[in-house]
Order: sequence, then C-alpha cells, then structure tokens
Amino acid sequence: MTAPLLALLPDPLAPAGAGDALAAELTARGARAAALRAAADRPPYAAGYVARACLEVARHAGSATPVLLVAAHGAGPLLPAVGAAQRAAHRPLAGYLLHDALLPQPGTPTRADLPAAQGPAAEVGEAPPGYAAEPLPAVADWPDAPCGYLLTDDRYARCAGLARLRGWPVADRPGGAAADALLELAARL
Repeated sequence: MTAPLLALLPDPLAPAGAGDALAAELTARGARAAALRAAADRPPYAAGYVARACLEVARHAGSATPVLLVAAHGAGPLLPAVGAAQRAAHRPLAGYLLHDALLPQPGTPTRADLPAAQGPAAEVGEAPPGYAAEPLPAVADWPDAPCGYLLTDDRYARCAGLARLRGWPVADRPGGAAADALLELAARL
C-alpha cells in the first residue's frame, strides 16, 4: 500500500507557513508530508477554509495517494468537512490526527460553543468579526476513518481526555517532539 500523505491543516487563523517546520521534520524522517496553505480570511470562514484545504490536498496528493489529515488547534472542528470532501473526490482517506486541537462536535456548533464543552483553547490569531459566531459545517457519520490525538500543549488536555474516552490512541508529549509522536500515532491507526 502507498504511504499516506500527512496533510497538515493549520489553524484557520495561523499565519502562512505555520506548519512548514513540522512538515520538514516529518519529511526528514522519511514521511511524505505537506503543510497546507488554508486560511479563514473572509466569510464564510469555515467553508472557505475547507475549500482551500481541499484544493491543497489535491495539489499535494493527487487522486490515488491516501491522505492522513492532521489538524492543529482550530482546524480540528473542520476535519469532518475536509474528510467528506476527500471522499467525494474519491481520494482514499487513511485517517485523522488532531494535534493540540479542538474536536469536531455533533450538530452545528459555533467556535464560541466549543470551549464550553471542551475547555479553553490556545489563541492562535485575532479572529475577524463574525468568525466565532459562524456555525461550523455539520457532517454525518464522523469519524469515518481511524483517529488519534497528540497532546503537546496542556491547554488541550481536556480535548485529549475526550479523545481517550472515544477510544482513540493518544500520545501525551507536553513540549515533546511532535514529528516523532505523529509518526508513532500514524503507525497505530
């Protein structure tokens, strides 16, 4: 089987290049990895982010390469929509990894709703007007592929705990080497 592309989805408010160093570390360890260029720069923020992320996956993976989606911070709740788009494009999906990320939540919550259920998240950037109140896309039957969680920032400990309750493998590496831990988690999926 072809090794999957580790498609690194940055926080929607992160500056361009936020995942470049991690992608380089993963590549240096023999993995196929790409830091995607997706941003939430205008309304509708979530839909625009998902569309740009999907174009980036297509650019890096093509149509036959399996994709392992790796979401950071605020990209986590958008994983179901990005994954559904990969399936709609007939692109094989190897799974999902969340790296210090909020988890997708059933229904159509807003970003403002998530901290109440999952704990406060780290602020990555200044949110534009309406960003936190925008309903997130809902996707039925998620997760539709194996999932794992990497905790390197204690502010996401509650999210890691929720992942454990779901039966997902969780790597707890506060301040640790993210590349090695992501590769270990990917091998466990």
